[in-house]
Amino acid sequence: MNQAKVLNLMSKINFRIFPKARNLKNVDGPEGRILKLQKSMTALLKYERIEMNYNRADETRGYIELLILKALHCGPQDKMTMELANFWILEKQLVYKLFNPLIQRFHKCNPPYTNFYTSPRDYPGMYYKRVILELKGHPFPEISTRSSHKGPLIQNLLLNEARREYCLQKYFITKIKP
Repeated sequence: MNQAKVLNLMSKINFRIFPKARNLKNVDGPEGRILKLQKSMTALLKYERIEMNYNRADETRGYIELLILKALHCGPQDKMTMELANFWILEKQLVYKLFNPLIQRFHKCNPPYTNFYTSPRDYPGMYYKRVILELKGHPFPEISTRSSHKGPLIQNLLLNEARREYCLQKYFITKIKP
């Protein structure tokens, strides 16, 4: 009876969503993939900022968010959380870092606890998309994403003014037509 009510609330639009396949293959199989994730999570907790391929960073981010969330909610006294931390973190001194300074840092934060930036690609060199994955509140200088049309250079000022005039003209032309 509850299923019938839910089905009435759902949309009747029929179209398929094809998920984008992620290239997460490993030569060593699933064990090699898990080992890579363990190394990535250990490096992220150790250095607090790492650069890696997009697919690996995306998957690492999901697992590190889950680990930090479990550590925040359950603490080091929970047996399942400690087993999870011991499985994913290869260097055991970093388990202490997870439960003491990091949990205190993230105690008043809302998720996500990581930042995800795309890094510039060397052209024509690197084929894979590279990203920077970092923990929030780290002691390093901030990564700023600069736009190419900002700054004190004369060509940037001229382009900004031309862009503004174009938008104003387009807005007034569309307002007058109807």
